[in-house]
Amino acid sequence: MMNVPAHEQRPASSGPHPEPAYSRAPGGPRVEIFGPAVPRSAEALTPLALQLLASLHRRFNARRLELLAARARRQEELDGGELPRFLEQTAEVRAGQWRIAPVPADLADRRVEITGPVDRKMIINALNAPVQTFMADFEDACAPTWENLVAGQVNLADAVRRTISYEDPATSKVYRLATRTATLIVRPRGWHLPEKHVRVNGEAVSGALFDFALFLANNHEALARRGTGPYFYLPKLESHLEARLWNDVFIAAQDALGLPRGTIRATVLIETILAAFEMDEILYELREHCAGLNCGRWDYIFSFIKKFRRRRDFLLPDRAQVTMERHFLKSYVDLLIRTCHRRGAHAMGGMAAQIPIRDDPAANEAAMARVRADKLREARAGHDGTWIAHPGLATIAREPFDEVMRGPNQLEVLRTDVHVTPADLLAVPDGQITEAGLRGCIRVGVQYLESWLRGQGCVPLYHLMEDAATAEICRAQLWQWLHHGARTSDGAAITVERFDALLSAELDRIHDEVGAVRLTNGVFPSAARLFEQMTKAEEFDEFLTLPAYELLG
Repeated sequence: MMNVPAHEQRPASSGPHPEPAYSRAPGGPRVEIFGPAVPRSAEALTPLALQLLASLHRRFNARRLELLAARARRQEELDGGELPRFLEQTAEVRAGQWRIAPVPADLADRRVEITGPVDRKMIINALNAPVQTFMADFEDACAPTWENLVAGQVNLADAVRRTISYEDPATSKVYRLATRTATLIVRPRGWHLPEKHVRVNGEAVSGALFDFALFLANNHEALARRGTGPYFYLPKLESHLEARLWNDVFIAAQDALGLPRGTIRATVLIETILAAFEMDEILYELREHCAGLNCGRWDYIFSFIKKFRRRRDFLLPDRAQVTMERHFLKSYVDLLIRTCHRRGAHAMGGMAAQIPIRDDPAANEAAMARVRADKLREARAGHDGTWIAHPGLATIAREPFDEVMRGPNQLEVLRTDVHVTPADLLAVPDGQITEAGLRGCIRVGVQYLESWLRGQGCVPLYHLMEDAATAEICRAQLWQWLHHGARTSDGAAITVERFDALLSAELDRIHDEVGAVRLTNGVFPSAARLFEQMTKAEEFDEFLTLPAYELLG
């Protein structure tokens, strides 16, 4: 298999059957690349990386597609009235006394983790932040343009080798890594997302396998030289069988590269309601390669809406009212901590989406007070660490854990007081649906989608850092409310006509905020049209990013 030098690449031609920029099959599978030219792409699309990707695709893609089909069948059962439950066939796993393998030394203390996209400046600032780890995100904080993905891999390779730098074209300020940096963790895309720019034997590869294979193949040796390892976050899992697939991928990749079993370590985001019923089983499947579980709170709320979308008795109130103190979310948190600590795994807390408000000290103090309260709640519950989206929150997030934790983590806090039932995890919170909530969902959803289509997957809006997960809540709530004829707190029904009127009004507001040129040119019209279509569609799109990906270069 051969490399793809940058000068040999060219943009894929338009039309239904574009010519690949690269197509070689010297004694192996045919690998075709359809992406446009990206500087230094040869350093990401190395022979070893493409060989590993092709091998993993041929061995595991059919199984991945089978698991996605199983998701669809499970959704049909939920639509028919079934509710999730703890699995009878895995009761022995839950009752067993097994533990995961001990975590590596540089993952023992994870009290503050910062997350963000894989652009060059963000990587430097995040690794330099006063935090323990940085999750470089190819998933919800990254719009998967070919340029973002390939450049992101180049940026991470430079960061691993500590050669990364960035000069701001506006200020000429140069950014470089500090002497001390955070431990790097990479989040590949979920099993459901394809990578349309790469085909193996005519089949589009999995976005997850693409992100994973390139980072692992290109960096495992450099990581080992620095005394660390290839660490990953795994998103959107819905069952232990999906975790088993990742574990088998890890084993195959380690064997192919000559790495000892257990070199790869993964933390799983428990961000779907179905995965919450299989936490023990997910840890068990990955026990040789696992480091912990994370409360992916925003995707979890989205999953709760999505999985029970056909049930009127599962209507949720405004997003702002669905706080972590609500019984179904508190139960999920407590169960995750108890499960993790029983197995020797870290139990990571959720994202603080707030960002500093520099032009309003009073509003900033109120926002930071909410962050402090949230992180104190997590530390007291027994979490071993938490997530932030902005370096300015690092100290505020760390202080509650410094106050509560006696060591690098709280694995000794076993939470034997916790006894969570299916009813606890499925308790629908009460609350109001307001017109302000409706308008906020429209305004945030459309603006996020517009930014995503422009190639930006992490977007500051109204003093919060929005990513695909929070945008998913917006459009899922609108779909749920509209299709069940919910009523707002003033008694008015949520109809198509009302949605259309509010969409028009919010587009006018966005016009005033961002300007006419951006609203009428570029991708804003496409974003508004797609958001409207997805909200009104009779069938619920499983992920916002799937139809949006068809519009993305």
